[in-house]
Amino acid sequence: KYLLQVPSTAGARTAREMVILALMRLARADPQAAAVRWNESLRAGFSAEDQGYVWGQIAHWGARRHLPEAMSWFAQASDTTLNDQQLAWRARIALRNGAWPEVRAAIEKMRPQARLDSTWIYWHARALKEAGSTDAARAEFSRIAAEFSFYGQLAAEEQGLVFKLPAQASAPTTEELSQAIALPGLQRAMALFRLDLRTEAVREWNWSLRGMDDRQLIAASEIAKRNEIWDRAINTADRTVAQHDFALRYLAPYQQVFAGQARAQKLEEHWVLGLVRQESRFISNAKSSVGAAGLMQLMPATARWVARKMGMKDFQWAKVHSVEVNAALGSFYLKTVLDDLDGQTVLASAAYNAGPGRARRWQDDKPLEGAIYAESIPFDETRDYVKKVMTNALYYAAVHGGNPRSLHERMGVIGARGRAQSSNIP
Repeated sequence: KYLLQVPSTAGARTAREMVILALMRLARADPQAAAVRWNESLRAGFSAEDQGYVWGQIAHWGARRHLPEAMSWFAQASDTTLNDQQLAWRARIALRNGAWPEVRAAIEKMRPQARLDSTWIYWHARALKEAGSTDAARAEFSRIAAEFSFYGQLAAEEQGLVFKLPAQASAPTTEELSQAIALPGLQRAMALFRLDLRTEAVREWNWSLRGMDDRQLIAASEIAKRNEIWDRAINTADRTVAQHDFALRYLAPYQQVFAGQARAQKLEEHWVLGLVRQESRFISNAKSSVGAAGLMQLMPATARWVARKMGMKDFQWAKVHSVEVNAALGSFYLKTVLDDLDGQTVLASAAYNAGPGRARRWQDDKPLEGAIYAESIPFDETRDYVKKVMTNALYYAAVHGGNPRSLHERMGVIGARGRAQSSNIP
């Protein structure tokens, strides 16, 4: 409304700043409308720096909506006014449009600290490879190829390396276990877990891990495993630097339950385990701040919808914390979403976290490389979630004797946006 009442931007600095603030608000809701209003009648009287700043804001929100016009809006922005977050989205929209020189340019304009992120090391290397600079690309890939992460694994595969589990750390000795369990902090944490004071217990446990070396961490992880504190076992094993125990990092409690449900629903067991690891770390009574519950973090409406579809006439919400019931409901829902999204596990992973409608809206009018689809997901949480679920699936397959498909193969190619399927899926 304010913008409709502004006949001219000439005048006091305060008035111009009000216009910029109003445009920023409009850009967040409707980048295209903001671009039209700014371009047609508002930008006269603004300095070149202000104009570049506004275009950067419009382009940022346009890129998050995957608007192709965001490429040209970024081109009108001043490089000096773009922050690292905006440059990240400049790189992402360029990725979706196959504009590799733009990808490279955006990354190279980031601050040195931002460029240390494995995300941008990987995509910078890919841009170099696309430009024919194979030696430089190989050097970039090698910087992260040893990391146990989404982009570390993709970089290793770009180098032609087949994934192998790291050398298995030796099991903790009796002495190492005794020393760990004797720590007052871990004793307090265990007592708090027994009292079902999980928040306090986790805080105490994590505090006790400070300064531990790899051997101490592995011993603490083993103690958590033996006491069925699955999340602390996994998270503690995740902290090791040089000695690793992937059997602890990728624990599979209730594996027979999930294996049975995976067979029943014709799902890949290791993908399901990777998703559960990300959802709840196998805490059967896990509850989220938004009301999701159980191993597969089902929302009440979703659980009831699935129960009706499965013919569970005696379903009650309290049953959602049952391992068997939660696994059955969650696996059925995951299969429903997967089928609705043409069997694409990357899309189904995104849908499980953010909803099928959003997962489909994030597709493009043309096929997209799976890693590009994942990297350009607008929600930070879902972007991170999809990468971790898919990487988890690879590691679970490696640890538990599954199909050692590469991460590139798992990510695949996401098909072009098509006709909506079952829009009533919650």
